[in-house]
Amino acid sequence: MTGPFTLSPLPFDADALEPAISARTIGFHYHKHHQTYVDTLNRLVEGTRYADMKLEEIVRATVGNTGEKETKIFNNAGQVWNHDFYWNSLSPVPTILSGKLKQAVERDFGDAKALIKELATAGKEQFGSGWAWLVSKGGKLSVEKTPNAMTPMAKGTNCLITVDVWEHAYYLDYQNERPKYLEEVLKNLLNWNFAAENLDKEDHAVRDAAE
Repeated sequence: MTGPFTLSPLPFDADALEPAISARTIGFHYHKHHQTYVDTLNRLVEGTRYADMKLEEIVRATVGNTGEKETKIFNNAGQVWNHDFYWNSLSPVPTILSGKLKQAVERDFGDAKALIKELATAGKEQFGSGWAWLVSKGGKLSVEKTPNAMTPMAKGTNCLITVDVWEHAYYLDYQNERPKYLEEVLKNLLNWNFAAENLDKEDHAVRDAAE
């Protein structure tokens, strides 16, 4: 969808992630922070060539641009996309790592426990605000961390799942204990079904390109 952009609906109720993430945190994070990124993006792209682009196209068109306005557009577009992706990376009901994704995790990490450990390390070691990602490149899985609004998608990498480590994602519930927040989210809330769908999208894209 091109602009004007709207705040994507949450895929769950505001209190559905409790006790790991409180309804109060969701209220501020989603209705305040995420909404502000959407509103700011719409204001910045109005009357520009970006107004007719899809959100993902804007992110990729502005990444690395040193112009002041383009940097602002990237920061807000990236945060809108990242947050949309983050909400879908979480599930209030348990999901199971299975099928092709499970095979890929075991091949590239050894097992799910090792993957979770790498995601936790990436989230803890990301200095300042940012994100921890499970990504796929040519079918091979790896973990990345990015600062601020940066996303691996901006440079063509297929994202499978993410965890937000900006302070507004956890501070009301965990104060400065980011590792505790990561432990709770990674143990209880990851949406493996969403990750599997994103892995399948890469396979479809490869097959389409080969035809």
